[in-house]
Amino acid sequence: MSKIKNESIKVIPLGGVGEIGKNMYVIEVDHEIFVIDAGLMFPENEMLGIDIVIPDIQYLIENKERVKGIFLTHGHEDSIGAISYVLTKIKAPVYGTRLTNALVKARLKDEHIRDDVKFYTIHSDSYLTFDGVNVTFFKTTHSIPDSVGVCIHTSEGVIVHTGEFKFDQSAKHLYRPDLGKMAQIGEKGVLCLLSDSKEAERPGFTTSESVIEQHITNALRKASGRVIVACFASNLIRLQQVFDAAEQNNRKVAVVGKSLKRVYDVALKLGYLHVRDEMIIGIDEMEDYPKDEVLIIATGTQGEPFEALQRMSKRSHRLVNIEEGDTVLITATPSPGMEVIVGRTIDMLYRAGANVLTASKKVHVSGHGSQEDLKFMLNIMKPKYFIPIQGEYKMLVAHTQLAHDTGLPYKQIFIMDKGDVLQYKDGKMRMSGRVQAGNVLIDGIGVGDVGNIVLRDRKLLSEDGVFTVVITINRRSKSIVSGPEIISRGFVYVRESEELIEGAGGIVTDVVHSYLQKGSFEWTAIKQDIRDQLNYFLFNKTRRRPMILPIIMEV
Repeated sequence: MSKIKNESIKVIPLGGVGEIGKNMYVIEVDHEIFVIDAGLMFPENEMLGIDIVIPDIQYLIENKERVKGIFLTHGHEDSIGAISYVLTKIKAPVYGTRLTNALVKARLKDEHIRDDVKFYTIHSDSYLTFDGVNVTFFKTTHSIPDSVGVCIHTSEGVIVHTGEFKFDQSAKHLYRPDLGKMAQIGEKGVLCLLSDSKEAERPGFTTSESVIEQHITNALRKASGRVIVACFASNLIRLQQVFDAAEQNNRKVAVVGKSLKRVYDVALKLGYLHVRDEMIIGIDEMEDYPKDEVLIIATGTQGEPFEALQRMSKRSHRLVNIEEGDTVLITATPSPGMEVIVGRTIDMLYRAGANVLTASKKVHVSGHGSQEDLKFMLNIMKPKYFIPIQGEYKMLVAHTQLAHDTGLPYKQIFIMDKGDVLQYKDGKMRMSGRVQAGNVLIDGIGVGDVGNIVLRDRKLLSEDGVFTVVITINRRSKSIVSGPEIISRGFVYVRESEELIEGAGGIVTDVVHSYLQKGSFEWTAIKQDIRDQLNYFLFNKTRRRPMILPIIMEV
C-alpha cells in the first residue's frame, strides 16, 4: 500500500470491454498514468478490407507526459498487438516478462519501429516504486508462459488486473500460478478487481490442457499421411504439445507462417519451447521424407490459422497445399463469432480431400477461466469493487452475476464501456464522465485513415456495386462532345441490360443539357442532380442502390 495519500483514482478502459481483444486499460492515480496492455482485435465482418483494429489512444497522446509506463500481462496479440502503433505516439517505458518483452522487441524489429524504447523485464517478485504508487505482479496460468496479473498499490487499497487466466491443477512448471501470492494480495485488501470475462458464460472449470495433449498424440498415431496442425501462433502450450506428440510418433516438423516462425524462434531461444534440432525441417525438405513422417504446423496472417487453411484447401497457399489423404488437426479454439468461418473452412478442407479432426464438443479447452475459475479468483481477491473486463457485453453481464453470487452487491460492480471514467474519490466509487475512445482501423500501412464513411462506401460497393457515368461537354458551344459512357461494376451486366443503360443515359443527357442552357454552370450541383435522378431511376427499375459516380470533363 502506498504511503502517500492518493486523492483520486481512475479506471478507464480504452479497449477490451464489449468486444473480444483490443485490451487496453488506463489506471490513473493522481497525476500518474499506468497503461495495462496494448492489444489488437481482428476485424468484424462488416469491416471490409481492414487488417486489424487497435484502440483509439487520443487520451494518452494528450496526457503523454503523465504516462509512467505500459505494463504487459502476456505475449498474445490481444495484449501486445498494438504496442508498435502506441510507441510511435507515446514515449513510455515498457514493462513485461522476459518472453513478453522478447516478442514485442521482435515485433518492433519486423515493423522497423524506433529502437530507443526502454524495456524493463519484470517477474512475479518484481516491486516497482513510483511517486504515488507501487506496482507488483503475480504469475497466472494461461496458454502462453510468463503471463502475469498486475497490482497497482494505492493508499486506498490495491487495484488488481488479473490478465488472462485459468486454474489448471495439471499445469506444468512454466504455467503454474502464484496462488499463495494471490491469497496474500486478497488479505491485504483489494480496492478494485479487473478480471477476465471471456468464458464467463461457460459453467464449471476450464478443462485441463492435459486432455488436449492426449487428443493430439492419439490423432498423430492414427494418421496415415501428412498431418497439418492449425493453431494460434502465440499459443505456446499447444505448440509444445504438438512437438512432444510429433517426437513420440517419429514425425519431422515444418513450421509455416511468419508470425508463427517469429514466436517459435523467440520461445526456442529463451528456453520456453523444448524441441530437438533434428526434428525441424524446412518446407523444401518435406519431399525427402515419407508422408507418414511429416507434420506441418501452420498459421496465417496475424497468427490466424483459418485463413491459412482456406488458402491451402484452394491450392493458393504459397508454401503448402492440401493433398488427398492429409489429416488436418484443428487445435485452435475459435473466438465467439468465428463459428461460420470455422464451419466454412472445415467444409473446404473436406472438399480438398483432407480428413479433418477437431476437439470434441464436450471437451472445451481454453486459455481463459470458466465460471468456477472466475468465482475462485473473486473469492481469493475479495475485492471491494469489481469491474468485469475482456469480453463481449453478454460475457461482462454473466461475470457480474458470478460476482454477485459470491456476495458482492450489484452497486459495487461496474460494467464499463470504452472511454468510461470510473473514479474513486472521498471514499466512493462512481462513474464520472468519458474520454475519447473507439476503434482505429489499420488497412495496409494506413493507420486510422479508414473511417466510417469509407467503410460505408465499401459496404455499398460490396452489396450493389458502382455505376459510373462519363460525359464530355463544351460549355462555349453548349453541347455534349461525347458520351454519356456508362460503366457498371458489380451492379448489372451492361450487355444484357441495354434498356436500363439507355434509360440512364437519357437521364444524364437531359440533366446536362438543362444545365448547359443556364447562365451559370455549378459543377457540384450538376453532379448531385445526376446522382439524385439516377438513384431514383435505378432503384425503381432494380430495387438496388449502386454507388453512382458522375465524371464530367470539359473541352
